[in-house]
Amino acid sequence: MHKTILFSILLAGVGNLAMAAEPRTAHTYQLADGEERPAVSLEVASWLAGSWTGNAFGQQFEAVWNPPSAGSMIGLFKLIGDDGVSFYEILMISVDEGTLSLKVKHFNADFTAWEDKADFVDFRLVKAEENALHFGGISFYRDGDDAMDGYIVMRNGEELTEHHLKYTRRSPDD
Repeated sequence: MHKTILFSILLAGVGNLAMAAEPRTAHTYQLADGEERPAVSLEVASWLAGSWTGNAFGQQFEAVWNPPSAGSMIGLFKLIGDDGVSFYEILMISVDEGTLSLKVKHFNADFTAWEDKADFVDFRLVKAEENALHFGGISFYRDGDDAMDGYIVMRNGEELTEHHLKYTRRSPDD
């Protein structure tokens, strides 16, 4: 399952290189032919900061994002199934050519990397809204201060499917 998810994520993230914000799936966007990526600062992603929990892929997850500092935001993601951890991710949002990129590195439960040492998945920003960030292949929608919805596109052959991640902010006491 993990390698299938990675392969699908890789394919979903690669197809957005030189295209502007047009719908890709019900909740995600891609660049239209000839369109440029939007010029934004890292501060547009600051609402992601915090500790989150939720559901995705029929399992529970935990996620944490630090606030913007030193030109980047770092995130951690852990998917937890009935048998323990399914996989981990280390994520980084940074400014790249005047816009944002979301870089992701995946790890098995034993912390062996899915990608080669120098490789990562690169989701490039295609659209920024007041309460939403749309990277090629993944979108985040803020729902007030304590909830957000994530949508990730996966490819299986020619078929694209959209998967929902429901986030709830953890209170400091959790």
